[in-house]
Amino acid sequence: MNWEQLLSDQRLGEKRQGIEKGRSAFEQDYDRIIFSHPFRRLQDKTQVHPLPEDDFVHTRLTHSLEVSSVGRSLGKKVGQVVLERHPVLASGYSVHDFGAIVAAASLTHDIGNPPFGHSGEDAISEFFISGPGKEYKKHVNELEWADLTHFEGNAQGFRILNKERYQGLKLTFATLAAFSKYPRQSIIKEQIKSRCSQKKYGFFQSERQIFETIADQLGLNKHENYSWCRHPLAFLVEAADDICYHLIDLEDGCRMGLVSYEDAVELFAGILGDKFRPEKLKKMDSVNEQIGTLRAIAIGELVQQCTTHFLDKEYDLLQGGFDRALTDSIPAANTLQEVIALSVEKIYRSRQVIETEIAGFEVLPGLLDTLVEAVIAQNINEKGLKRHKAALRLLPSETLKDIETQKGNTYAVIMNCVDFVSGLTDRHAISLYRKIKGISLPNS
Repeated sequence: MNWEQLLSDQRLGEKRQGIEKGRSAFEQDYDRIIFSHPFRRLQDKTQVHPLPEDDFVHTRLTHSLEVSSVGRSLGKKVGQVVLERHPVLASGYSVHDFGAIVAAASLTHDIGNPPFGHSGEDAISEFFISGPGKEYKKHVNELEWADLTHFEGNAQGFRILNKERYQGLKLTFATLAAFSKYPRQSIIKEQIKSRCSQKKYGFFQSERQIFETIADQLGLNKHENYSWCRHPLAFLVEAADDICYHLIDLEDGCRMGLVSYEDAVELFAGILGDKFRPEKLKKMDSVNEQIGTLRAIAIGELVQQCTTHFLDKEYDLLQGGFDRALTDSIPAANTLQEVIALSVEKIYRSRQVIETEIAGFEVLPGLLDTLVEAVIAQNINEKGLKRHKAALRLLPSETLKDIETQKGNTYAVIMNCVDFVSGLTDRHAISLYRKIKGISLPNS
């Protein structure tokens, strides 16, 4: 792989545009995402703590903005050295382009996540594995069934970014590839678990050809069975996410009283090493200020460590030989594992989080049961009860239009129902479920 191809500003189905003075194509990507409807919905989607009332606790939206900020720093730091190493790039690219690509991709990294966090992915999958949705297996092929029974937020994100009705998105190939942490389909011939890029999958069958077009244009190294090497900048997007959720979940847990102040300080100190200055903390009156300051300094330290590691591995990254998370191989890696262990014990298994996960396993399958049954009855069988017709009216007009266009294709129409349900905010999903099940009525 080579940087000149990897930094392509081509957009799907469009001719390359001339450079807009003062704003690159990659900066345009960022702006398109910020003003998009799918991005706006992240403000009411669970990060870890459901429907938070505490001002300090993060939603998917604030998390995504923070990941994007860290991603921009990583991209610019890496870009500065890459441009020095590859002088041929200097005439067409700047450090700001590297920063903008990673920032834009980071901004979208959670855009495909359903309501109720990662448990929402499991709830959608279980609807098809063991719920009423299992009856649709006979109508789809093996790969399509794998998409439905192993619902993946990363693949849903790639689908959203390439859906026709979001005409304002159409991001550059470089940004779309940097977004794609798992550049493979749901089933591959041989899954190498040691390769972090193969832990999950990154596109559904409905977007397989789109991903192949992007990968070919960028020159991504291809494996067998619709599986590719990552775009090098995808490692920076992953690192930005890892840095933020490790440290900020720890900060949130401390603020909410789930993690002790002493444990949090000890872990932040482990990341900072010789740079930890406990005497400076004593000058701050507020515990929240102390924890916030430690978190900020720790982020800076991890950014530097990840940048150094990326640049040390640049050749291997371009050859497709390096395939580990950057945060697994830096000096602070062991401390980050301690952060994860503590977070699992104290935060991710807290009663409030578990209660929300259980709710997700009721709400999402309940919505899918009603909507998919209605769509299949009306669109595939061309018949349906009055309740089916009433349920269809709950779907947005653009979704109904997509379903009508894809009439007779069971996989395609089911995927449109999944688009709608997975795109709901937490509150909207709960409200709609209560109304459908007769638990509450509109305006009640």
